[in-house]
Amino acid sequence: MKDQNFLVLVRHGQSEWNAKNLFTGWKNPGLTSDGKKEAIKAGSLIKQRNIQFSMMFTSALKRAQITGQIILDGIEQADIEVVKDEALNERDYGDLSGLNKDDARKEWGEKQVHIWRRSFDVPPPGGESLKDTAERVLPFFNISILPKIIEGKNILVTAHGNSLRSLVMQLDNLSRKEVISLEIPTGAPIIYSFEANEKPTFKENLFE
Repeated sequence: MKDQNFLVLVRHGQSEWNAKNLFTGWKNPGLTSDGKKEAIKAGSLIKQRNIQFSMMFTSALKRAQITGQIILDGIEQADIEVVKDEALNERDYGDLSGLNKDDARKEWGEKQVHIWRRSFDVPPPGGESLKDTAERVLPFFNISILPKIIEGKNILVTAHGNSLRSLVMQLDNLSRKEVISLEIPTGAPIIYSFEANEKPTFKENLFE
């Protein structure tokens, strides 16, 4: 369709700390070999859609940046402009960062850790809630990314589970209850179609 353009969201591939069951947040581990394979697969799925991107936006964390670069290499578009910004970073887990999730449950209790992980507006000590994350992600998206989509540009975003939850919450008009139960798999592209409007007209999850 002539006036149709696309926003593609991809959560980074499995990180070294994902594999170790650690709270990661703003810490900066790289990808596992499986994570790199997930990024390659994401690139392959996107390439089948034959989308020519104008720009890629990613976070200030290398697991998202590496994922994005692998995808761009896979779709043979490594020369496009790339914007890195901490506004797209994962939720900051504060004092939980670097801790094994099972050890955190032993220290603070199953119920409390569940509240920190799955509530919308209760942050862990020294960290961010999903609400806090959305309050930095969404202004950046609305100011820096959405206008480019409305102009007709195709945009790739490689980021993190909670920063992408924040974007999907707005794009899909989800309630607080709906967004906290939303799961976004690693390395699985989400494609939104737009037609000269700030609201998407179609969504496709490329989960395999």
